[in-house]
Amino acid sequence: MSGTDDPQVDHYFTARPASAEQRRTLRVRLAGRDVEVETAGGVFSPDHVDLGTQVLLRTVPAPPSRGDLLDLGCGWGPVALTQALLSPDARVWAVDVNERALDLVRRNATRLGLGNVVATTPDAVPDDVRFDALWSNPPVRIGKPALRALLTHWLPRVATGGEAWLVVGRNLGADPLQRWLTDEAGLPTTREASAKGFRVLRYAP
Repeated sequence: MSGTDDPQVDHYFTARPASAEQRRTLRVRLAGRDVEVETAGGVFSPDHVDLGTQVLLRTVPAPPSRGDLLDLGCGWGPVALTQALLSPDARVWAVDVNERALDLVRRNATRLGLGNVVATTPDAVPDDVRFDALWSNPPVRIGKPALRALLTHWLPRVATGGEAWLVVGRNLGADPLQRWLTDEAGLPTTREASAKGFRVLRYAP
């Protein structure tokens, strides 16, 4: 089932977990380790760790060793799994609206022996949880209004002393987004890196 007529964003709204026949194994490198994960069609970048996520993971500092960490728009889980591998004593929230993606994250966390990953829909995250780190390759193709609403909901939930790190394609509006977050949304955001057509943005309350 799709929530849009645009095939580029259909993967954000896939409702059903992938069947055994639809799932496939992928070897990737996460947190300095070669690991096997499961992916499937109907999620973002099912055949590899996409370039934007690679840029993000090469740029961000190590996550806090404890506390609550967030991967916003987790897909099959490269960011959340990296956070969980690096910080086994932290609780990692892998959040997505795509039930297929969430099922894959749960499978991958089990496969890697990671008991600290909570893969869930946005509405299921308790309102009182504050995040010591938020890492995201946000779903920019959902459109500007929806993306702005997403970020203005989640960025204020970063705890004082915590950090949010976003990777956004330059040609997909990274610079206007940074200006809007800083000048209009009251969420001052800095550009920390630029590589391979992507900007890495940082918000620290």
